[in-house]
Amino acid sequence: MEAWWALLLFVTVTGVLMAGFPVAFTLGGVSLWFALIGFLTGWFDADFIAALPNRLNGILNNVTLMAVPAFVFMGVVLEKAKLAESLLQNMAALLGSKKGGLGFALLIVGMLLAASTGIVGATVVTLGLLAMPVMQKHGYDTSLAAGTICASGTLGQIIPPSIVLVLLGDVLSNAYQQAQLNLQIFNPKTVSVQDLFMGALIPGLMLVGLYALYLFWVKWRRPEAMPAIHSEQPKLSKILKSLFPPMFLILAVLGSIISGKATPTEAASVGSIGALLLAAFNQQLNINMMRSALKETVKVTAMVFMILIGAALFSLVFKGFHGDEAVQHFLTHLPGGNGTALILVMLVLFLLGFILDFIEITFVVIPIVGPILLMMGYDPVWLGIMIAINLQTSFLTPPFGFALFYLRGVADINTRDLYRGVMPFILLQLLMLLLLFYFPQLVSVF
Repeated sequence: MEAWWALLLFVTVTGVLMAGFPVAFTLGGVSLWFALIGFLTGWFDADFIAALPNRLNGILNNVTLMAVPAFVFMGVVLEKAKLAESLLQNMAALLGSKKGGLGFALLIVGMLLAASTGIVGATVVTLGLLAMPVMQKHGYDTSLAAGTICASGTLGQIIPPSIVLVLLGDVLSNAYQQAQLNLQIFNPKTVSVQDLFMGALIPGLMLVGLYALYLFWVKWRRPEAMPAIHSEQPKLSKILKSLFPPMFLILAVLGSIISGKATPTEAASVGSIGALLLAAFNQQLNINMMRSALKETVKVTAMVFMILIGAALFSLVFKGFHGDEAVQHFLTHLPGGNGTALILVMLVLFLLGFILDFIEITFVVIPIVGPILLMMGYDPVWLGIMIAINLQTSFLTPPFGFALFYLRGVADINTRDLYRGVMPFILLQLLMLLLLFYFPQLVSVF
């Protein structure tokens, strides 16, 4: 009977979230109501709620999560320093004289921004403001232009340093330790954010390659959809000046992590200082910019930690109704064994991406299914990258894909063209999932 309460809790939370209520308060409020009803009817043990203070103390003292505000601050400062504008203008001028050149310039800029900032919203908005009017003016296919901007802007979800990988790293680390304890392994191994960063490099670059192959295919089959844009060739000094900031940040942040010189949290701090130096180099560093960047960082960080608190309460109540045991029993008794369980979980995550964003899925669903899949013997880093790419689709899948909202807010484009434009890129993301499924060694190259 308790399992039905757990299912009803999950369905109710999902329904309230779809109605547009704030995520953190939905998770916490609905869970408390279910706990109260369960306690009054005798189906819920109040000791689970008593464990909440220890959970919250663990969240607030989590060293890994300290990287979140630092990476957010780094990305916001770089966005306000107009890094993307300079980079896109010069890359577009360099490649735009060739058919399809502006599309490839967008992809390159999106990749470099992903590896230096990782802020999806700012990247999509900036690319949309700068590139969409130019592409429409010169006859680019509207749906192709929209899809390229959205897909390029969301590369920050999988190419490190990625906020989703930081959050996933913490969730999967807890799930991995729980799975090992359930298997009577009392000296459990851990999985770190650094492991996920290194594991995501090759899949992230391969995804960029798949996007590029798709653009080449469109250029070959429909050259009129990607016309040349005649512009004055930029000087080499201007190109190098625009490339220096992202390459400097990539070297400082990713270089220090991959070489083992710094943890992701330490590297995020280095990146924040580097972003301030680059803002000063671009003559954009001032009191107003700092105030705006700090305010934005506090807002995003507060949102993430409030959702974490709500998710902790949801997790405790869900377990109090024995929902985790019911999910484990269901997944371990599917025909086809472990492979069927993994495919079903990935399908559920993909479908949830149509109605929920990646933070909600990460904090609500992964703590439930993660320990179960890891108990089946799946590698935690490989599983983390699979989940990250799956969650990346949530930015593009209608009707609630955030990248779609960002672009609609700054560009004159109808919904039909927008949806048509992102569909090929969603399919390419799913193709990347299949490649990782059949070639898991792609994640463990480093």
